Amino acid sequence: MNRIDQRFRALADSGRTALIPYITAGHPSPEASVAILHAAVAAGADLLELGMPFSDVMADGPVIQNACARALDQGMNLDRVLEMVAEFRQRDCDTPIVLMGYTNPIERRGVARFAQEAAQAGVDALLIVDCPADEADELRAELAGRGLHQVFLVAPTTTDRRLARTARLAGGFVYYVSIKGVTGAATLDLASLDPAVKRIRQATELPVAVGFGIREPEQAAAVARCADGVVIGSALVDRLDACDSPEQAAEITREYLGAVRSAMDAVAASEERVVSA
Repeated sequence: MNRIDQRFRALADSGRTALIPYITAGHPSPEASVAILHAAVAAGADLLELGMPFSDVMADGPVIQNACARALDQGMNLDRVLEMVAEFRQRDCDTPIVLMGYTNPIERRGVARFAQEAAQAGVDALLIVDCPADEADELRAELAGRGLHQVFLVAPTTTDRRLARTARLAGGFVYYVSIKGVTGAATLDLASLDPAVKRIRQATELPVAVGFGIREPEQAAAVARCADGVVIGSALVDRLDACDSPEQAAEITREYLGAVRSAMDAVAASEERVVSA
């Protein structure tokens, strides 16, 4: 069984919501990335989302654009991203890793080759922003043949027809983009979240994770009341931007995500979490 499936099953059994932090591989420095991943797990992260730096991150706002540019300037590429995953796996064989990125670098490398190398490194899923379900047949097949999932995005503007197709083809979990816009560009509208998650649950039995616009522990706790996963991206990346050392980056990660995890666990402890049927 894929590590993502195992982890969400264990979380459901314990009544907890997954904390899924995103970092950009190679930011603030290549030397810090693996330390940040381990620090995130120590702080209570359940899954890890590792961004593959790219020059044209169309779904991302200024914070992650800057992180990708800095990582690329320091020589980051797909080989080094996969090396980071393999290094992380030397100490952690259990925490699921989702690679997030864009189609171009994968196609240049070769879809089959990339899928094989990702599996060998210890990746559990890919989330490719510009590869919707309608265009994912080749990549999805190559990943599935190696036991990897392809995670798909669902947005507030997704039609019922596209939602049905996306839900049918998705693996691991469905990622709900909770705002109209790029990462870090707006504040989450909590009032609209519960109906949106209910709509997705009507189309799939997969877990539903919510991302975009979640910055503060209190927001994460509110999202945890109805979602199966909370994705924290730009808020963490922004905090890491000024770090001077891997040790400082790890400490900031532990401090910030620890507060988020505590707020989310308080929801579970108070039995306020309501998973929509």
